[in-house]
Amino acid sequence: MLRVATLNVNGIRASHRRGFGDWLATRGCDVVALQEVRCPLAALPPGAFGDRHVVYEPGRVAGRNGVAVLTRQAPVGVRTWDAEVLVRGPGEEHLHTVPAPDGVPLARGLGRHTHEGRYVEVDLAEAPVTVASLYLPKGGLPARLQVPARMREAPDGGARYERKMRFLAAFARQLTRSRRAAAARGRELLLVGDLNVAHTRHDVAAWRRAQTSEGFLPEERAWMDGLLSPRTLVDVVRSLHPGTDGPYSWWSWLGGAFERDAGWRIDHHLATPRLARTAVSAVVDRDHRGVRLSDHSPVVVDYDV
Repeated sequence: MLRVATLNVNGIRASHRRGFGDWLATRGCDVVALQEVRCPLAALPPGAFGDRHVVYEPGRVAGRNGVAVLTRQAPVGVRTWDAEVLVRGPGEEHLHTVPAPDGVPLARGLGRHTHEGRYVEVDLAEAPVTVASLYLPKGGLPARLQVPARMREAPDGGARYERKMRFLAAFARQLTRSRRAAAARGRELLLVGDLNVAHTRHDVAAWRRAQTSEGFLPEERAWMDGLLSPRTLVDVVRSLHPGTDGPYSWWSWLGGAFERDAGWRIDHHLATPRLARTAVSAVVDRDHRGVRLSDHSPVVVDYDV
């Protein structure tokens, strides 16, 4: 059995104060993918990644982004988007980064994002699987939907929206490359992470109102349609929870959203079909010993590989 979790920690230092280390030590996951680690190497908390091997791509945007994959065994391959990564084993404390050992040709349009700390993938030693951790841009509203009185952020004329849509188009091309490259290595591909897109009305509690919100716009949902098919990638959690609302993985800190379970399902496991068929359980750890680790919660899937 291979237990894989994904969690947007929204800052590893804050999540550690809330109990991430204890969750990691007791949850029994073989692989844990993290997003928004948001921590310079020199500021990582002691034992930040427990007794795991870690590949951490911090990016070069101060206080933003950062993705990692934690494994029980040292990975046998590492790839990212032309960036340097921290690769270290249990008990090691070095802080130097190295070029990702295995380069990956970038799809057109991704070059401008190589410094942002949004993607890293590893080949597992314990199973013929490549696990990729992705933090996709949140984006914004198109200009036509921007009403200043209803916005928390200043209107930007749709700049954040347009940037996200360009990223989505480029990443779709890159994902096809990664999936085919994994197959050529004799591996299944598992893309996990915070995609900042909810796919269907079952993935947002207030889905009617959310149709004019970033993350649930028709064009974002159409992008997800294009990623998923019985031949390419399968939404593993939805396949195990068909036709039901949730399980949600993100809730606002405001307005009692968590207590009311008024959440969004934007943290995903997307697997190649053969791997998806081995999934036997998918749960969201809403809290750990009564404490939320982040505004996101871990999405944990067991694969019988």
